Amino acid sequence: MVKKFSKAQEAETNLLGTVKESSTQIWLAGLGAFSKAQEEGSKVFEALVKEGAGLQKKVRKFADAQVSDVTNEVSGKITEATSKAAGAWDRLETVFEERVGRAVSRLGVPSKADIAALTARVEELTKQVNKLNGSKATPGVAKKVVAKANGAANSVVKMAAKAAKRPVKKAKAAAARVVN
Repeated sequence: MVKKFSKAQEAETNLLGTVKESSTQIWLAGLGAFSKAQEEGSKVFEALVKEGAGLQKKVRKFADAQVSDVTNEVSGKITEATSKAAGAWDRLETVFEERVGRAVSRLGVPSKADIAALTARVEELTKQVNKLNGSKATPGVAKKVVAKANGAANSVVKMAAKAAKRPVKKAKAAAARVVN
C-alpha cells in the first residue's frame, strides 16, 4: 500500500508542477500582453493624433473658405446698400432744393440770378442818370440797393433752411436705416 500512496503522491506532485508551470506561463503571457498593449497603445494614440491634426487642417480650410465667402457677400451687399443710400440721398437733396426754391419764389424772394440781373440794371440806370445829370458815376448807391436785396434774400433763405431741418433729419435717419 505504501507504493499506492507514493503513486498518488507522485501524481499530486506532477499535478502541482503542471499547475505551477501553467500558472507561470499564464502570468508571463499576461505580462507580454500588457507590454504589447502599452506599445501598441502609444502607437495607436500617435496615429490618432496625426489623423486629428489632418482633420483639423481640413476643417480649418473649409471654415476659412466659408468665412471668406460670407465676407465677400456681405461686402457686396454693403456696397450695394451704400450706393442705393447715396442715390436716395442725392434724389432727396435735389427734391429738397427744388421745394425750397419754389417756396422762396412763392414768398417773392428774388433768386441769385434775379439779384444779379437787378444789380446790373441798377448800375446801368445809375450810369444813364449820371450822364443825363452830367455828374460822375456813383456806384455806391447801386451797391447799397444790392446789399439790402441780398440781406433780405439771405434772411428768407435762412428761415427756409431752419424750417427744412426737421425733414432733413428724418431723411438722414431713413438713409441710415437703408445703409444699416
